Amino acid sequence: MESIPLVHASLGKRELAAVAEVFASGWPAGQGPRGKALEAQLVERYAVGDAVAMCNAGAALHASLLALGVKPGDEVIVADYGFPAPAHAVRYLDAIPVCADVRADTGTIDPQAVADLVTPRTVGVIAVDTVGIPADYVELQAVADRHGLFLIEDAACAVGATYRGREAGSLAEVGVLSFHGRKGASSGEGGALLAADPKVGADARLLASFGIGSIFDMGKVVGLPIPEFTRIGHNYKLSDIAAAILQVQLDRVDELLARRDAVATQYGELLADEELLTVPYTPEDRTHAWQTYMVTLDPGVDRAAVATELRAKGIGCGHGTFATHVQPVFKSKQTCPVSAELFRRHLAIPMHAELGTSQVERVAEALRGAVRAHAAATGVRGGTA
Repeated sequence: MESIPLVHASLGKRELAAVAEVFASGWPAGQGPRGKALEAQLVERYAVGDAVAMCNAGAALHASLLALGVKPGDEVIVADYGFPAPAHAVRYLDAIPVCADVRADTGTIDPQAVADLVTPRTVGVIAVDTVGIPADYVELQAVADRHGLFLIEDAACAVGATYRGREAGSLAEVGVLSFHGRKGASSGEGGALLAADPKVGADARLLASFGIGSIFDMGKVVGLPIPEFTRIGHNYKLSDIAAAILQVQLDRVDELLARRDAVATQYGELLADEELLTVPYTPEDRTHAWQTYMVTLDPGVDRAAVATELRAKGIGCGHGTFATHVQPVFKSKQTCPVSAELFRRHLAIPMHAELGTSQVERVAEALRGAVRAHAAATGVRGGTA
């Protein structure tokens, strides 16, 4: 039986041709001509002050916090539900990640939870566009403004999504994008920092290249410019090979997102009347990038058994994403009951731009059968003793 993978990158001949051009150019390394062209493309698309191409979104989060001046002991409120990269980035600086609970319907950070967690040590907030749906930025910005905090948008999953007509990634003073293999635009690995203030972007670019300027730019200077290391930086540059792929992918975002949206619509129609699960909810003022399609299982359904059955049938699936506060490494003092409940009940099913109609139908049929077969006998339809 043909397997249906959970994720699949939509890379093809145009991307290969772009890579061949980089090979011929003689500059495959970071901060070269293709990287600079990609940054210009991002600035134009997102209407921001600067864009810095980086090796991944985690690096972009770290550079964001450095550029915004976070110090050891500072508190940064982070969205609890999602991949815990924001909490990692805060800990890189010996600062304290403070986990905020999320909305039950969208899984995005709850602005009231953020407001309740602000203390004199709080310096900023990192919101997450959970698996592709933007958070509530009007309310979040109001909280940040009221307390003099920075606001970072972790839009790693949300390339192509919108909030009140604006593109995800441009909804806060700093936005972070990911171009990992499962994202809407992908180079396998990669990321970007988007800054409203060009000074923040310039600082982040310096921090991402060991604290020196662009070697590519220095190569254009007549004479022998000798770099000076003015900051303790990191090696977070994105190769020109990846940048070339991303230039093509960004041109294709609307096309690829339309395919994902069609898959999500079909899932919604096929599963809408299933009592043992709930399909994702998208508020009217925003659009979803559908990095992941997560259904919420009834509390009486054995998720592990459902996943085992689906995988036995060649259908990829996963737990969804993470509740940060329960991860041992962070030793969090917060309790986030909504996030914890979503972490227990979400199930991710195949979502990518290459899924065909018959494959979606097969996934939906198998999922229906599995949840009914593995529901507790507590009056839930389909349950067995």
